[in-house]
Amino acid sequence: MKVGQIKKIAVVGAGLMGHSIAQAFAQEGFPVNVTDAFESALAVAKDSIRSNLVTLVEEKFMSESELEQTLGRIAIVKDLAQAVRDADFVTEAIFEDLEAKQNIFKEMERFCAPDTILASNTSSFRMTDISSLMTRPERAITTHWFNPPHLVPLVEIVLGEKTSEETCQTAQDFLVKIKKVPVRVRKEIPGFLINRIQAAMNREVYSLSEMGIASAEDIDLAVVASLGFRLASLGPLRIRDLAGLGVTCKVEGELLKEINSSTEAPKILRDKVTRGELGTKTGKGFFEYTPESVEAIIKKRDRQFIRRLKELYRS
Repeated sequence: MKVGQIKKIAVVGAGLMGHSIAQAFAQEGFPVNVTDAFESALAVAKDSIRSNLVTLVEEKFMSESELEQTLGRIAIVKDLAQAVRDADFVTEAIFEDLEAKQNIFKEMERFCAPDTILASNTSSFRMTDISSLMTRPERAITTHWFNPPHLVPLVEIVLGEKTSEETCQTAQDFLVKIKKVPVRVRKEIPGFLINRIQAAMNREVYSLSEMGIASAEDIDLAVVASLGFRLASLGPLRIRDLAGLGVTCKVEGELLKEINSSTEAPKILRDKVTRGELGTKTGKGFFEYTPESVEAIIKKRDRQFIRRLKELYRS
């Protein structure tokens, strides 16, 4: 399969990630079938996509006619076989359960053409394991998107032990074609690239909060107004080069002795989970929420992301 042969897409899983991934494909002109084992997810998928598109129109990222054209390319399909049968590229975005993903890939392989690329949005499992029940695992690959997928540019590409180079190159070329930024992860390790970096930072953030070094509000503010501001333009290694590696080596040689190095989920996080404080979906996590405040936070986030995307596409 070459990138020019990809004409039709299927997305398996219509939840938080799946509907947004489907939107990303449809925005760039590809017809997309969306399917899910849960009818409740399918029932709201198009409404969720329309809401996303309305924000894009409000920010003058697309026109009203483009909104309707994008929605017109998306078909909600209840049957898995029907959804993937004619697809050239399939993205699986179901819940994180290895056995469920293995079974879905085995099923999809039965229904798809022999050269259809089968991709997983898994954030934790190896494609080597996901594709273990397949007869042609060379066409299976991990393409790990980030929330919200229709806005965040990065997609990590991770090969399984039997994934072919042709599959990798085609997936990479296709993601570029739909205006994403694919990055190949050279080794199939847990957490891939970004989730490992994020987990390392979060471990220290939780520790600082637990020790009472600063309030939750001030920790978030400090990160957004410093690391977040810089990292929107330069990566951490480039920043270190600009700062000077001699100074960096000395400072971090001392500091790393002091920061948290635990290999377990921190107590502050475990306690919140035990109390049912799971974040926005329960109305309380590190902060308190109402349905209205959650909607406002997401709207503000998406508007800021869209403005950054405009800059990205201009450069």
